[in-house]
Amino acid sequence: MKKLLIASALTLAALGAQAKDIVDTAVGAGNFKTLAAALTAAGLIDTLKGKGPFTVFAPTDAAFAKVPKADLDALLADKAKLTKVLTYHVVPGKVMAKDVKAGKVKTVQGGEITVATAGGVTVDGAKVSATDIVADNGVIHVIDSVIMPN
Repeated sequence: MKKLLIASALTLAALGAQAKDIVDTAVGAGNFKTLAAALTAAGLIDTLKGKGPFTVFAPTDAAFAKVPKADLDALLADKAKLTKVLTYHVVPGKVMAKDVKAGKVKTVQGGEITVATAGGVTVDGAKVSATDIVADNGVIHVIDSVIMPN
């Protein structure tokens, strides 16, 4: 947990003190280029720039790199499926790390993700590597894998 807090503090320091929406915050971090491209392809940029609040479990570029290229290319080409996958990473409301509890959580997509807290926080098995990256319309928690709805 201490590592997560240090990583979060470093990430926040790197982003600067100026508040931005979730999209601008992610783009400014520099390690969410694939996520930004996917949000653009799905037409979700305006939604995540909206009022919110949103909690986004954001896969890094390294997380997207774990998805086989052919599968990722097919996903990026299928707007409906891409929208389903991306909105599965978003929870309504602003949930800070201190408020996270183990259990099922409903996503914007309509499905439920499973949050586990034993031995570090995971979301559908994806490890949360940084928390509480605050944007003016929500919060980002960084995950190490892309999670897929059933």
